[in-house]
Amino acid sequence: MRINVLIGGQAGQGPNILSEIVGKALIKCGYFVFFSRDYQSLIRGGHNFNILTFNENPVYSNDNKIDILVCLNEETEKIHKKELKKNSVILKGKEENMHFAGRLFKVLDLDFKFLENELKKLRNFDENLKHAKTGYDSENKKLQITKTNSNKPKNFMNGSQGVAEGAIKSGLDLYCAYPMTPATPLLFELAPKQYENNFITLELESEISVIGTAIGASATGAKSMVGTSGGGFDLMTEGLSMAGMAEIPLVIYLASRPGPSTGVPTYTSQGDLQLARYCGHGEFFRLVLAPGDPTEAEELISQCFYFSQKYKIPAILLSDKHLAESFYTLNESGKITKSEKSTTLKKYNSYEHDEKGIATENADIIKKNFERRLKKTKEIEKEAENFEMFKVFGKKESKNLIVSWGSTKGAILDSIKDLDCKFLQILYIEPFSVKIETELKKAKNIFVVENNATSPLSDLIREKTGFLIEDKNKILRYDGRPFLSDELNEEIKRRMK
Repeated sequence: MRINVLIGGQAGQGPNILSEIVGKALIKCGYFVFFSRDYQSLIRGGHNFNILTFNENPVYSNDNKIDILVCLNEETEKIHKKELKKNSVILKGKEENMHFAGRLFKVLDLDFKFLENELKKLRNFDENLKHAKTGYDSENKKLQITKTNSNKPKNFMNGSQGVAEGAIKSGLDLYCAYPMTPATPLLFELAPKQYENNFITLELESEISVIGTAIGASATGAKSMVGTSGGGFDLMTEGLSMAGMAEIPLVIYLASRPGPSTGVPTYTSQGDLQLARYCGHGEFFRLVLAPGDPTEAEELISQCFYFSQKYKIPAILLSDKHLAESFYTLNESGKITKSEKSTTLKKYNSYEHDEKGIATENADIIKKNFERRLKKTKEIEKEAENFEMFKVFGKKESKNLIVSWGSTKGAILDSIKDLDCKFLQILYIEPFSVKIETELKKAKNIFVVENNATSPLSDLIREKTGFLIEDKNKILRYDGRPFLSDELNEEIKRRMK
């Protein structure tokens, strides 16, 4: 059983809160839930929708076809009617959104008490409960779904929450940001928690101010992090180069969206992999890690802090809108790697400098400094092998290998369950594990799946291992939308023939 529910309406009608409340209630009923958001860059009006997929077994993505369509306005039915399965259910009307939550639970033949318990966590409980109960009692349609008795505790969180949890547990002192979708949700997650966890969040007037402030704080001993998306990151790269020269620890959260320039602000893309790898000018090491779900986001941001503090380097966590804003059902929290603060009070300089931070043009000192900074690359490459730099899923002995990174993980996992293939997920972009080449050599057919148009992962693989991924084996999506598991399943099967 795999049920897809699409909840659509105008911005301001509440499809997000409705999806989250229903999702949390379904988890309490014992199901695994995943939901993603599709919304326009509008405060009011337009057309927004969420797709909520649930199952008695783990689920990490959505499908193309819909079982239940919840229409908060008339436009939703017109737009999505073509996506409905045969014998699907349409819920429509002009009632409040929690009325639809009650109707939905009745259609699924689920105990209302689970929904009521989630409503208690909202403001205006009595009013919301009234609407939900009225909706539940008014509905008589029922959809046959598999019942589950699983009551194991599960976490329900998105990638932004995973990053926030990992940063706090890593001892975050300062988070600076200028609002830019899809990095802004991390600011919203961190700001309410700053007082109880003894750190500061700052919203500044520009990305240049953001990175300058973070570098200054880090030089005085603070564990500092900044967050942005591609266009904002462009403005930060001069500061990033300074951090590389002055050897000041800095963690950067880069949440990608389609570009170039303003692009499509509220949609998703994996187009910034090479930007993260080559950002800044001059020769210095940048750590680049890429989580595929909220648990990995929590783990890898802590590893960013660890390497950044120990080696005094910039460390980049590369995410995107799909991971940042989609909600996943998780069984456990991430494993946090502790790091000690490494900066000392001294003069820091963006010029080449001596050991006291005094600017110099001495050839011997310049050569020595270059060699010391570049030596870190080898040291980090060696130590990184102590961590999980990549993961392998699926049929381990299969000769068909799918390689990817980041938020495509969920759709790939769901799409290969009935296929003769395995999936190699790369977590460490820089440094790149030497063991990946061994996995590539085992495969007869290698396919790359990415949310972009040019497949920078294929270029990375060729650069690091010499393996050439043929164009016919690159499965790419670049319309701003994430992969859907049923469509991806068909595409993989077609390429494997």
